[in-house]
Amino acid sequence: MRKPILAGNWKMNGTNPELPRFFESLVQNLPANWSEDVEVIFALPYTLLQQANVLCKSSPITIASQNINQYESGAYTGEISAAMLKDIGVTTTLIGHSERRQYYAETDESVSEKVRVCLEQGIRPIACVGETKDERESGVTEDVVARQVTAILAGVKDLANLVIAYEPVWAIGTGLTASDEQANQVHSFIRDLVAKKFNDEQAQNLRILYGGSAKPANIDGLLKQEHIDGGLVGGASLKADDFSRMINAAVELYGR
Repeated sequence: MRKPILAGNWKMNGTNPELPRFFESLVQNLPANWSEDVEVIFALPYTLLQQANVLCKSSPITIASQNINQYESGAYTGEISAAMLKDIGVTTTLIGHSERRQYYAETDESVSEKVRVCLEQGIRPIACVGETKDERESGVTEDVVARQVTAILAGVKDLANLVIAYEPVWAIGTGLTASDEQANQVHSFIRDLVAKKFNDEQAQNLRILYGGSAKPANIDGLLKQEHIDGGLVGGASLKADDFSRMINAAVELYGR
């Protein structure tokens, strides 16, 4: 059985003084041995990564970056490399979030290159795909997702350290959410694409997360879907009480 992931994406929010109380409040609301049933990740702004990693050093919580540059070093002002992340103990990162694609001109090609570099450098990428509202209404969701997933898989030889997140752009920060069935259908489509490029076993082992206004009110239904292996959570991950409720829902569902 695939171990679910709940990954909180704080985006451009949070300061260092908030971190100790946040993690203390989060963990105190979780049952003992919760990490046996769910993996918890926080993708934080660069300024918070080092302190968060120190605070969570003895915890099963994983601290991740929200982006990474595909180059090792050089004249790339404002960017951060794999080596820099590893220097502070960060070995997971988001790649190709829709806001990176929309506001910072990231392309399928740049996302593909970043995924390849991450896997070569020992960084686990959580690679994001998803369609806009216009694309869904035009009936081209599968075409868009297939193009994005194909780019991500280009040059990838081993899926063991890869996570994919399906995040319908029209459901991010809008309050709208794909229905459980809609989300599961796209997740199943992604898994089929992976099986065609690799094999059924690797496709079945790949974890695919749902992102798009995931919150305590809908996480239970999403997690019950066959092909949904957790959530990439935005606003709800900024509130320790909300996110702990989501973790508890995963523990209750997946508890062994």
